[in-house]
Amino acid sequence: MAHGHSHERGGNPVHEHRAAGKRTVRCLVVTVSDTRTFEDDASGATASECLRAAGHVVARREIVPDERETIVALIRSAVADGDIDAVLLTGGTGVAPRDVTYEATLEILDKPLDGFGELFRSLSYEEIGAAAMLSRAIGGVADRTAIFALPGSTKAVRLGVDKLIGPELGHILGLIAP
Repeated sequence: MAHGHSHERGGNPVHEHRAAGKRTVRCLVVTVSDTRTFEDDASGATASECLRAAGHVVARREIVPDERETIVALIRSAVADGDIDAVLLTGGTGVAPRDVTYEATLEILDKPLDGFGELFRSLSYEEIGAAAMLSRAIGGVADRTAIFALPGSTKAVRLGVDKLIGPELGHILGLIAP
């Protein structure tokens, strides 16, 4: 192998590639809810805490109602904002009539990351069983911004950020916005 890849020397190219892409990511945390305020927004607070623990920066937090056009407009403005690298939405990912976060997020994504929702539901299944199939967690990329939407429960937020989003966010941004 003349390519000089690190696995020739016993290193792990995936880990080394990830380490090379490690960076602090500036995040917008959005809680989608008709009723939450900053005082009682446990999922937004949990998302912020978990992102910071993973070494990222929470540049802004917002609360928006379960209205597709409002969610789409907020995500679009974040994608256009050079100071925001990633958007993490919580809430509105279920199947109730007011749950439109999935549709709003899908509308924006240039490149959906199907594996995110698949892995989240798989991990969720281990915790809550078959009800995990009701989660429409979604992730992907729009322009040079990573976008993820998680259910509104603090347990779901902690699971998604600690196990999936937090560890990979720097790597993702290294690939889409080098």
